[in-house]
Amino acid sequence: MSYRLDPLGHLATPFPDKFGIPRQPRLAPHARGVLRLLPPYDRPEAVRGLEAFSHVWLSFVFHQSADTWHPTVRPPRLGGNTRVGVFASRSPFRPNGLGLSLVELLAVDTRDGVVLTFGGVDLVDGTPIVDIKPYVPFAESVPEARGGFIDGTPATLAVSFAPEAAARLAALAGEHPALQALIEEVLAQDPRPAYADDPARVYGVRLHTFDIKWRCDGTRAHVLSLDDA
Repeated sequence: MSYRLDPLGHLATPFPDKFGIPRQPRLAPHARGVLRLLPPYDRPEAVRGLEAFSHVWLSFVFHQSADTWHPTVRPPRLGGNTRVGVFASRSPFRPNGLGLSLVELLAVDTRDGVVLTFGGVDLVDGTPIVDIKPYVPFAESVPEARGGFIDGTPATLAVSFAPEAAARLAALAGEHPALQALIEEVLAQDPRPAYADDPARVYGVRLHTFDIKWRCDGTRAHVLSLDDA
């Protein structure tokens, strides 16, 4: 037996590439996602009462990993060398390619169809969203739960900016007031591969329409430049 899933819409996010996306939701609060619901789901009554909730679950499809799955994976949190079962991980390479993300609900706009704005997204631009459910704290918050190998908050990097990058950010502040905060939140999570340890290597990450070049010495991410992608 098979099942068909139709997207409610496709999430617009600051992440045109998979590299640089936070590995979990809500690690980069300034990462905003905008979802315009497609017909026939774009009726205001379909989201009536949703604005009363602060957070929602987004069910989505790992569309860039479709039809590819592995019984074991190597999570970055374990250094990229230790294998665990795919069902003991949050890897995108899953039998059915479905994901679940808890995000902040920032706005519900029903003036022209339905447009939802979220904060703390961890999805690539264009991700198909297949369901939205409100987060219910009393039932879904479990403070005593065990987190296995991903228990505890990951260590973060300090983030600094070269004069050229700082000047570009200052020039863009009027049009993109949250850009610096987003860069800091994304790079603080250290998006490098687990095996990367060359402090001279220059990395590139794209956010919105900008190409950010940076280096990392293991404790600090230093932004070198900020160019139009």
